[in-house]
Amino acid sequence: MSSRVNLLAPEVRMNPYPLYAELRRNAPVSQVDPGGLWAVSRYTDVITVMKNPQLFSSEGIRRTYRPEWIPDYPMADSMLVMDPPHHTRLRSLVSRAFGSSVVSRLEPRIRELAQQIAAALPAGQTVDFVEAFSIRLPIAVLGDLVGIPPSLHTRLKHWAEVMTQFTSVGPEDTGLQERIRVAVAEAREHFEQVVEERRRAPREDLVSELLRARVDGEALTATDLMGFMFLLLIGGLETTVHLLSISALKFQEDPALMARLRAEPGLIPRFIDEMLRHSGPVHGVVRLVTDEVELGGVRVPQGARLLLLMASANRDEAWFDDPDRFDLDRPGPQNLPFGHGVHFCLGAQLARMEARLALEALLARCTRLTLGEEPARWNISLVMRGPTLLPLAVHPA
Repeated sequence: MSSRVNLLAPEVRMNPYPLYAELRRNAPVSQVDPGGLWAVSRYTDVITVMKNPQLFSSEGIRRTYRPEWIPDYPMADSMLVMDPPHHTRLRSLVSRAFGSSVVSRLEPRIRELAQQIAAALPAGQTVDFVEAFSIRLPIAVLGDLVGIPPSLHTRLKHWAEVMTQFTSVGPEDTGLQERIRVAVAEAREHFEQVVEERRRAPREDLVSELLRARVDGEALTATDLMGFMFLLLIGGLETTVHLLSISALKFQEDPALMARLRAEPGLIPRFIDEMLRHSGPVHGVVRLVTDEVELGGVRVPQGARLLLLMASANRDEAWFDDPDRFDLDRPGPQNLPFGHGVHFCLGAQLARMEARLALEALLARCTRLTLGEEPARWNISLVMRGPTLLPLAVHPA
């Protein structure tokens, strides 16, 4: 490839997979726009980076979250930008409050919510599926986890959507910079209030559990807590919302697949695995090169920022037969969409459960989905991909 490609170009956002395939063939480790990031597109190279945090640092990208225009973004203090041993300590503390027992306790409530949300979908009427379905379950679960009332759920959604654009904002985009600053300030103020309320009067929610968590007598600091709250807001909301929307698009495109899942709902977990591989919401993860290194046959300089193209790795021909084909019978599970190694997503179990229960409820509610007249709109982000507007009509069972 003779010139740098722009991963945020509108035509790429609509369908990035042909470009990812071209990168794998001709420029598996190469600089791209915006910002001159080094895109890593092949499965083997992505795994190599994720297995070597000393050479490919998460903590090194902390400065990405501390540009001059916003020096106090809490994501810069989250597990996302930490390497061992700091990451290990924080993960141990958080996992005490976010383990299997918490997820199991939530399942009956999530199933009830999913059924209510599916039942409320209007029959035969085109709606924005993101707003009417995809956002409603994960935002309710997040609200329950951190004790945020339904009256503020719209604000949660707005904060997450704005902050997801953080890694895509340019130095000249002062308007977006200001929107991000406002969203961060509002979210921080609210989360600080929630934490203080739980200190005074603990409840049966995640924030109270986080405040109680101890490892060798050590608790989470106020900075740790705020970093995790912001990470939970983005990781726990945007990923599941996009997964549900993309799944609905797949049902619309493939009625036979939808009919098979309606007849065999036990296949829904396998469907989720293949969706995560084939069209998962997480497209990019950033790392910093701590020393000059050869990767994919290319010399990459010290200090370079790598963009690990997870969505490309999940369609790598060297690892997956006929990778562009959606295959419900493909062996799984496919865990790379949730990261690898020390940064494997703590919320993977919860995300899978939310998606399973939401899709069970949707499939029980309707036999087919049809597109509305207005085209779908896709978000603008290097790290996450999904529709922000998805006109669909639900045709009931």
